[in-house]
Amino acid sequence: MNYPVYSAFHRCRLRTKVILFKGQLRSRSVTMNHSLRLCRETDIPALEELIPLSVRTLQSPCYSVSQMEAALGPVFGVDRQLILDQTYFIVEEQGRVVGCGGWSRRKTLFGSDEGRSEAQNPLLNPLQDAARIRAFFVHPDFARRGIGRALLFACEKACIQAGFQRAELVATLAGEPLYTNYGYAEFERYSIPLAHGLSLPVVRMRKVFLL
Repeated sequence: MNYPVYSAFHRCRLRTKVILFKGQLRSRSVTMNHSLRLCRETDIPALEELIPLSVRTLQSPCYSVSQMEAALGPVFGVDRQLILDQTYFIVEEQGRVVGCGGWSRRKTLFGSDEGRSEAQNPLLNPLQDAARIRAFFVHPDFARRGIGRALLFACEKACIQAGFQRAELVATLAGEPLYTNYGYAEFERYSIPLAHGLSLPVVRMRKVFLL
């Protein structure tokens, strides 16, 4: 399952740096005015609108249209279990959902809840296992304004309060710089199999909390 993806990785880093540079120039004058709260089931329609928009725009420097479309649903989608477990957050700006992300005390590392039962997603042991950081998406119009950072900090705080000493995640190539900046280290690069013979290069990352 461990396939080399370095050529795709380096192409993505080059394109992402250009986007980050443009975003940084724009974001210096932006005043953040958002609120963060736990996601409710009534927020699911807003998530179903946000996720495809976020993926098709912010992941485009790293993946082809075919890869993104094949990943929407099975890889990039709503996991209702996170909402039921009260481990999924949304960020709102003037009542509009502009970001989402969460953590999990369950085994699953990524993906929507399509075709997955609770029995296939057992609870983790905080004393032995790493908590999962899950499913971060930001509206393209609000990218690079600190929303991803705010979500990550909220998730890490909740993980620590739940007794976890470390966290693990699967990052997209576009998302990898965010997690690297906040202490997550790569330990595996592989590709998620998709429909039609396609695959999605990703990075598995870990972080030990300084308690």
